[in-house]
Amino acid sequence: MWLLLAFCSAALLGFYDVFKKKSLNGNAVLPVLALNTLFSSLIFIPFILVSRFCPSALQDTIFFVPETGGWEVHKYIVLKSVIVLSSWTFGYFGMKHLPLTIVGPINATRPVMTLVGALLIFGERLNLYQWIGVLLAVVSFFMLSRSGKKEGISFEHNRWVWFVVLAALLGAISGLYDKYLMGMFNNMVVQAWYNIYQLFMMGAVLMFLWLPKRKTTTPFHWDWCIPLISLFLSAADFVYFYALGMDDSMISIVSMVRRGSVVVSFLFGAMVFREKNLRSKAVDLALVLLGMFFLYLGSR
Repeated sequence: MWLLLAFCSAALLGFYDVFKKKSLNGNAVLPVLALNTLFSSLIFIPFILVSRFCPSALQDTIFFVPETGGWEVHKYIVLKSVIVLSSWTFGYFGMKHLPLTIVGPINATRPVMTLVGALLIFGERLNLYQWIGVLLAVVSFFMLSRSGKKEGISFEHNRWVWFVVLAALLGAISGLYDKYLMGMFNNMVVQAWYNIYQLFMMGAVLMFLWLPKRKTTTPFHWDWCIPLISLFLSAADFVYFYALGMDDSMISIVSMVRRGSVVVSFLFGAMVFREKNLRSKAVDLALVLLGMFFLYLGSR
């Protein structure tokens, strides 16, 4: 069941990336990100309020948000918010300035980072299949850098590439932390409250960083794809947290399956955004997916 949920989350994440790319084209990044946190919070605030003031309405459903143990619980969720928001900030800026067919395969290397994190933090050891998967991901990354050079994108000197890499690294850290959190707390508590904390954080960022300089940077314009970012991300994360909350779920496999979202974003990058050098990028993507398959074999 948790594996099926992971595939569902992957499809939703693919559309999330597409709507994010569309919303960021020629747009100011920080307001788009702030609106994402706002709409995501608006999705979960009703569940918090109903669970608090009319608990019988949601008590026996998967949408019930139990009361927490105060700061002893929320300090863990605040840390989760900081990690995720940092990853989103780097990822949004990278997404705005790079083709989706470049960003997607880079993000698809997150399972490798998660696996290496499990190796370093939890003392896990890689088997032969997992080593093959890691090596294929490394090779695909270098091949992707060659594809990027055809579009004038230098992986070594392009800061937006490094932004996406940092976003992927923080995303991998977040994935490892998620498994830890799901072993301690209810999934709705984590998802509902970390979105709300992010909203307050982004409010401060807008007030002190964006508003004073908004007239000298890229102007913000409304796009109807912006609320769709929040809708698809919230749905993808809900399914993801629910899967991780199952006793037999494995973060290594869930993380790998979720990165299958790259297939959706790559197809939209090719068909909708008309991006270039698709043949060579498709080979790079195939290597990433092959690497994920070997990681799956080694993690069964």
